[in-house]
Amino acid sequence: MGDVARHAGVSAQTVSRVANGTGTVIASTRDRVIRSMNALGYRPNSAARALKLGSFRTIGVLTHTLSTLGDVRTIEAIALSAAEEGYATTLIPVHATSLADVDRLFSRLQELAVDALIINLEAPSLAHATEMLPPGVPVVYMDPDAPAGHVVVDTDQAGGARQATQHLLDLGHDTVWHIAGPDDSRPSDRRIDGWRATLREAGRPIPELLRGDWSVESGYEAGRRIAGRDDVTAVFCSNDQMALGLYRALGEAGRRAPRDVSVIGFDDTADARGYAPPLTSVHQDFADVGRRCVAAALDLVRGDTPPRLSIVGTELVERESTARAPRR
Repeated sequence: MGDVARHAGVSAQTVSRVANGTGTVIASTRDRVIRSMNALGYRPNSAARALKLGSFRTIGVLTHTLSTLGDVRTIEAIALSAAEEGYATTLIPVHATSLADVDRLFSRLQELAVDALIINLEAPSLAHATEMLPPGVPVVYMDPDAPAGHVVVDTDQAGGARQATQHLLDLGHDTVWHIAGPDDSRPSDRRIDGWRATLREAGRPIPELLRGDWSVESGYEAGRRIAGRDDVTAVFCSNDQMALGLYRALGEAGRRAPRDVSVIGFDDTADARGYAPPLTSVHQDFADVGRRCVAAALDLVRGDTPPRLSIVGTELVERESTARAPRR
């Protein structure tokens, strides 16, 4: 640091401010210091800086999967929001198949240099994870099933399903069929709850639940079971990809949306407007979820008190895949 100061003609304190992103340094001086750093090959020692400041400037993110759009988009938002605050992100995928695997993972986690953790795990791992977390590290959960007293940020999954189901009922459909996600997914479970509750409150029959695994192919296979039935006039799919698979199944059965069957998806992916017909879908604001997770984590790091529960609302985006129920 002294070499950089002499090379740039500034004080060592000024170099420290530029290196740590603290204090006020005029733009021309900052540029001169950075040029000197580059010329001399200087890099700040992150370990020494962490010891001095008592902070690693890093947020850890534990997630159970990177295979779904929602998780990928949310983690992307977390990384971008953290970077805006001067924090790096350490991603820790959890592919544990047993509690022993979880134990090993969290034993390694004790050694990671992070200031806070954001946890996106399914319920069975959540309770056990809480017992194994590094002591004193602030934690933000992305699941309302988190242990009591912890900070939670989540999307209103059940509310989005209610919006989708009610929209189809308002169009005059007798009932709404549902192609759900896998049975080990908490977002899928909440969407099922919202769908069932809306039908029950409206006094409508609740059809057999169909299951997929979020993929286009699983939506197609589930759709084949109902595509040819005349009593199926409305289907709510738990994500947009499975809705695309349903489109294919309907076409093979000589039916199409929305003339014969109204179809709604969930997520409102960028591709949804390019479907034929453009897909009505429940919009999730993944970016807002990521921003709120980072904001809550940094509040905890600073000793502030964020809201214990922060629920991000959903919005039904109407397009051409839904219409009035066909006349009998």
